[in-house]
Amino acid sequence: MPEPEPGPDDSATPLDGKLTRLVPVTEADLDLLARWFSSPGFVEHWGGVPLSREEVAAKYTGRRRPRVQSYLVLADDSPVGYAQYWYAAPAEDAAPEAAAATTGRPAEGGIDMVLHPSARGRGLGPDAARALLAHLGGTLRWRRATVDPDATNTRAVRAWEKAGFRRVEHTEAGALLLEFTFPTNSGGGHGSQRSA
Repeated sequence: MPEPEPGPDDSATPLDGKLTRLVPVTEADLDLLARWFSSPGFVEHWGGVPLSREEVAAKYTGRRRPRVQSYLVLADDSPVGYAQYWYAAPAEDAAPEAAAATTGRPAEGGIDMVLHPSARGRGLGPDAARALLAHLGGTLRWRRATVDPDATNTRAVRAWEKAGFRRVEHTEAGALLLEFTFPTNSGGGHGSQRSA
């Protein structure tokens, strides 16, 4: 299956929320991320298994750009979490030219985020999600974004819903699929949502 062509490489673009700032992850952030992702409390709802330094380096330090954009979530200029967005692959029967970059059609994909346990419950997650949505809908002109938190992680589900996501379905793996659909005539993060 061909890889989708993501939109412009915006790997140097910080994203500002009201309470948070998202800054692109670099190799210099590896020590912090390796420490976080090796902590059971941090990965409790992110696969549940601490990750090795090598896994963190390969997945979360920006090495997968432009297909996956990785960010540190900052609050008061201090790192409090990790966020990423990724471009969805086209359907298996889609021609390679179906990708957003070559057709001009809006892209879509998913968002993942995890906050350090000390940062949870302060409204930082929904704020960071809204900053990501403003970027995805405005600058990158996405048409839809999804998230798939563990259905038992009620705090995360509420946070995504506060950011404007709506429940679509439960997956077989015990996750809850939520989606945010951007308005077709606007390019901002204040999108319309739909439920299936």
